[in-house]
Amino acid sequence: MSNGTPQGRWIIWLTLFVGLALAVWPLPDAVRPFWPAWTALILVYWGMALPHRVNAGIFWLTGLLLDVLNGALLGEHALAFAVLAFATTRWHLQVRVFPVSQQILVVALLLAIYEFALFWIRGIAGAGQPLFYSVAPIVTGALVWPWLFFLLRGLRRRHLVS
Repeated sequence: MSNGTPQGRWIIWLTLFVGLALAVWPLPDAVRPFWPAWTALILVYWGMALPHRVNAGIFWLTGLLLDVLNGALLGEHALAFAVLAFATTRWHLQVRVFPVSQQILVVALLLAIYEFALFWIRGIAGAGQPLFYSVAPIVTGALVWPWLFFLLRGLRRRHLVS
């Protein structure tokens, strides 16, 4: 360990880049509704693991980048990620002590908050979509959470991200 200086910042940025890449990955129309919200999941992990490093500003900036990459309404994902940041940092101490099997339910709730915020913003903007397109990523995101959690935790420990 070093003398209190943060380490492994590049790992956080690399995983966020991968999350953004997965978010804009070209998929067949039949698969797209089931694609998890990878960027949100990665942000939730880092927001729970290192809330002093990955805060609301990082969530918001990542949301703006996702808006630009998707060609979405500017600020749509940024606002939804800001709401997600509030919920994640609010409960991170309680959730961190849960076993991964219980974290699945909390992550599903966090993803539901994120998807509801997106659903609400898109509805106000007049670009609504069927509710199924908001519910399916919650289910698949909760199902991939254990694997993503162990992968990111292994990276964090191997590279001493602090």
